[in-house]
Amino acid sequence: MRRRSPTNTPPDLMEKGSAKNQQSRLYFLVCLSAFFWGLLLYFHFTILGGSTVDDPAKLGPASFRADVVPALAIDSRPLLRGTGLVNDPPPTSLANFDKTEIEAEDPPIPDNSRTSEANDPPASKLLEGEKPSFPFTRALQTVENKSDPCGGRYIYVHDLPPRFNEDMLKDCKKLSLWTNMCKFTTNAGMGPTLENTGGVFSNTGWYATNQFAVDVIFNNRMKQYDCITQDSSLAAAIFVPFYAGFDIARYLWGYNISVRDAASLNLVDWLVKRPEWNIMGGKDHFLVAGRITWDFRRLTENEVDWGNKLLFLPAARNLSMLVVESSPWNANDFGIPYPTYFHPAKDSDVFLWQDRMRKLERKWLFSFAGAPRPGIPLSIRGQIIDQCKRTNSCKLLECGSGESKCHSPSSIMQMFQSSLFCLQPQGDSYTRRSAFDSMLAGCIPVFFHPGSAYTQYTWHLPKDFTKYSVFIPEDDIRKRNVTIEARLKEITPEQVKKMREEVINLIPRLIYADPRSKLETVKDAFDVAVQAVIDKVTRLRKNIIAGRTEYDNFSEEITWKYDLLEEGQREVGAHEWDPFFSKPKEGEGDNGGSSVEAAKNSWNNEQRAQS
Repeated sequence: MRRRSPTNTPPDLMEKGSAKNQQSRLYFLVCLSAFFWGLLLYFHFTILGGSTVDDPAKLGPASFRADVVPALAIDSRPLLRGTGLVNDPPPTSLANFDKTEIEAEDPPIPDNSRTSEANDPPASKLLEGEKPSFPFTRALQTVENKSDPCGGRYIYVHDLPPRFNEDMLKDCKKLSLWTNMCKFTTNAGMGPTLENTGGVFSNTGWYATNQFAVDVIFNNRMKQYDCITQDSSLAAAIFVPFYAGFDIARYLWGYNISVRDAASLNLVDWLVKRPEWNIMGGKDHFLVAGRITWDFRRLTENEVDWGNKLLFLPAARNLSMLVVESSPWNANDFGIPYPTYFHPAKDSDVFLWQDRMRKLERKWLFSFAGAPRPGIPLSIRGQIIDQCKRTNSCKLLECGSGESKCHSPSSIMQMFQSSLFCLQPQGDSYTRRSAFDSMLAGCIPVFFHPGSAYTQYTWHLPKDFTKYSVFIPEDDIRKRNVTIEARLKEITPEQVKKMREEVINLIPRLIYADPRSKLETVKDAFDVAVQAVIDKVTRLRKNIIAGRTEYDNFSEEITWKYDLLEEGQREVGAHEWDPFFSKPKEGEGDNGGSSVEAAKNSWNNEQRAQS
């Protein structure tokens, strides 16, 4: 309704009344118009003012939590072991997320360190040639800072509740049914000091280390790592200091599955609630367990089945678990060396030991320390012992129940130091600590199954196994196609010298330095493993950004084949070792039904060692 101006009133209306009437009517119209406009303005500003569409504060983007992005953007399938990615989604899965909002919850970054990417438009509005940002962008950018010696090497360590680690050490008597682990957790996990009996050892750096003590040793070595960060957005990888090996060791015998699984379930529940987990759904996380993988791979909920199910938990399938023996058919565990007795505190300790091993006179062509396995039908140990007994070229250290030199570190190392070749058949499972003790002594290992070393320790050993070892297939021993002595004598003295030098050069990568000290230039087994994890996570992140997978048509059932590929190779095919790793039938478990038996045999062997 528009108010009319009195100047526009028609003249004939003015002629119909007196001047008094005209003034009254004009006054009434003015009042009525004023009332109407007052009512309209009141309704507009008072009633509609709280929700007017003209209010710019109401047009901004809805709030967005950065910590939920990875759960949607990152594939929840397991990370390809050793190399990267299993069918991760292309970067278009992040296309609808606002990049500036993803970075909004990052810790503050100094202005001079923030790149232009911080102010990029939302990914869905990126111009051609522009790259989207990811939650791990800052970590990748640290590599470009050449003035930072830790660029691309930062590790973030979760501050776990003590029930996941330190409390286990306080109750160390319960860590093993037959072994008093309290003494073996002393000296930062290295165990009691060894006396240099007979001059077999160096004067310092030797300890009676338990073969299952890697949990503690690794964790204490991590405390000496020079690139620990409190800012998880800078981390190249994230370490979980959970004593997984000690946890399961407490409950393997006489406990139900609820007890065996409790700590693992609690750990995963704790981790998935952390913002660090959400960055990559756990694919940048790793932990260490000083036991064989089969202790953590219970397939069913049957009380009689072995171990816990840590490595089969959905969330845990994303993280990387470093174990002393990994599975050839699974992608979330990685083999690292068993601990030896030698833990040097200085670089010079390593160099002096290497020089000493080069100069030793070795009177035995080959040697073997071990016991037969009559309970394992396919074991070739009995035949190896028979062959050793039939020749003067072999030194045999028979092991069994009761007192035995096999349980004496000085006796074992003395035999290895006096041998050119050391026989390393399968133990109770694929691997045995003895392989690392023998290489520490400069003895060339002889393997009979590729799962004993070649497909296990691909981070620490050369892919060309002929440089440092001899391979004799188990079937050649079973079928008596060859004698060990004849096979070894075919190797020329010059070849033996080259192989021994290769073994001696590998020593630093196979030992764990004293966790209470720090080596300067030598990279030990810990350093090699951490760098391998960092490289793996970095490749995965780059693959996610590029929208590619590491391999074509990846199949987890043949994981062991991918570990043997050279850089740049993307496909696997038939392999000469296929018969050694035939996929078990459905329902038989991860190792054709033998993984559980292997784990039990390992414990039985530990029991024999303590009897």
